[in-house]
Amino acid sequence: MSESNKKFNNIIDKYIDDIISCSTPKEPLWNMEKILEGSVPRWNYIDACMIIGLINLYKHTGQKRFLEFADQFYDYYIFDDGTILEYKTESYNLDNICGGRVLFDLYEYTKKDKYKKAIEILYADLLRQPRTESGNFWHKLIYPNQIWLDGLYMAQVFYTRYETLINNCQNYDDIISQLKNVREFMFDPQKRLYYHGFDYSHEAFWADSRGLSKSFWLRSIGWFLMSLVDIFEYMSDTHEKEKDTVKQIFIEAVDGVLQYIDPKFKMFYQVVDCIGCQGNYLETSGSAMVAYAVLKGARLKILSQDYIITGIEIFEGICKKYLKSERGKIKLGGICLMAGLGPKENLKRDGSYEYYISEPVVQNDAKGLGPFLMSYGEIKYLENNKY
Repeated sequence: MSESNKKFNNIIDKYIDDIISCSTPKEPLWNMEKILEGSVPRWNYIDACMIIGLINLYKHTGQKRFLEFADQFYDYYIFDDGTILEYKTESYNLDNICGGRVLFDLYEYTKKDKYKKAIEILYADLLRQPRTESGNFWHKLIYPNQIWLDGLYMAQVFYTRYETLINNCQNYDDIISQLKNVREFMFDPQKRLYYHGFDYSHEAFWADSRGLSKSFWLRSIGWFLMSLVDIFEYMSDTHEKEKDTVKQIFIEAVDGVLQYIDPKFKMFYQVVDCIGCQGNYLETSGSAMVAYAVLKGARLKILSQDYIITGIEIFEGICKKYLKSERGKIKLGGICLMAGLGPKENLKRDGSYEYYISEPVVQNDAKGLGPFLMSYGEIKYLENNKY
């Protein structure tokens, strides 16, 4: 981080302390969907994003309070036999696989056998996930034949870690095939961006004649970038060909989205390519995801060291634009609460520009805060090391 903006460190550190000191598994301050719904605690990807961010901070700072909080939080959800609170196998929802990746870290650090048992349950369910004819996982059972960029982050990172650590890399071909299909089906070579969703059957109401959704939603692209850089990290170095495939898809996707960076704040718009369109706005979660992917890509030497400056600029832009103190409370704003495609009962979610800019914008939600902390972990690494 630049010298002029190291002042953000103290603010961010206080912000993290405030959030975790007042959060419990039953009442996490960062899960705005749960808060707005008034729903009971359940296993979900939103909490996972926050815990992944804290684990990343622990790895790069050595501060055990982050690890201890993560362990205490997930210990609540995992029973001794490995079963998971409010987790429903029959929903076949890739979002519910996301938290499984954290369990590898928690098992490594704590050796609690229940975390290992939960990993096995999630892996078995993933292998039973319905697939398109191309071999890609359906995003959810309620979204038949649909591939969403979100799902690559939710499932493939966990899948890769399992194959590397437990299954002797036996299903790497499956992982690579699914990534290649996404590149073939969902990448626009003119815009150099990825569409949010693809319906293999071409039957969804939001799909065009190619089966694609209409717009380039920032956070979906962010999910995809984070999935690629994390998959690269967790793949065994003995599989150079597979890692090189991931690397090439990643570089192309990063360079594609960086074309659309805002010159002032170095962030990205909710609908990436519609710069200056009425109602469009600089969005925090997707921008933080790009920052994380770029900084980590440079650390792993997938990207050149020149990208470090870009990653830092994006992170600092988020801080300048949306990290604010209100009545003594630090808040991170500019976060799209949610966005999706369908189901057919919800015609509003049609993938249009008008739809994406209509979703609520909130503060402190972990879909933005989690990647923000992941990026901050990479910043902390930069402060203590030289690439």
